[in-house]
Amino acid sequence: MTTQKSEKKKSSLRERADRIKNFRCKNLIAVIEDPKDIKNIGTVVRNVNALGVEKTYIVDPKNSLPNDWQEMRERSSLSRTSVSAVKWSFVRRFDSTKDCIAHLRKNRFVSIVTSPHIKGKRNAVFDDVDYTAHTKLAIWFGSESRGISEEAIEHAELCVSIPMFGMIESLNLGTTSGIVLYEVAKQRRAYQAQHRKRNRRGPYSR
Repeated sequence: MTTQKSEKKKSSLRERADRIKNFRCKNLIAVIEDPKDIKNIGTVVRNVNALGVEKTYIVDPKNSLPNDWQEMRERSSLSRTSVSAVKWSFVRRFDSTKDCIAHLRKNRFVSIVTSPHIKGKRNAVFDDVDYTAHTKLAIWFGSESRGISEEAIEHAELCVSIPMFGMIESLNLGTTSGIVLYEVAKQRRAYQAQHRKRNRRGPYSR
């Protein structure tokens, strides 16, 4: 009886995974640079999964996370804080910002960084940006203590910020990633849906 229940649950989860597959934002990566708190990592992974972002990259110079994805999925601290989202999300760690940038560039990803204060070569408010302009896109979030690094800013196409209207001029990592990734995913999902619809109809007649 227990085996049947377990198999039914697995089947139900797999069916849901299949249903939501087309809503995932392809070629969209969230990068967390040198996070200090395992709870924040879990929250970001949960946001990534819930919003349909394809992958999470973690720059982890202190080697606090395992390299192997399967080991990462089985780590109780990450599973608990991400509400098991890590089991359904692709997460990869890098030893340094340099390594992560090199990997993204090799695979032709464009990087956008987020920061409330530090300014890049180009700057914009987060919801004034067209996130469909690049096929492959990586959105970077800095650490809780020092924010995004100069190295990441230097190699980024754009620096985006969330306007602040209170006495507190910053948001925590989990909140920032949720707000920004919601806007990014919303735009890219609408673009993908439009593209799929056009392909079903066939090429436009002139």
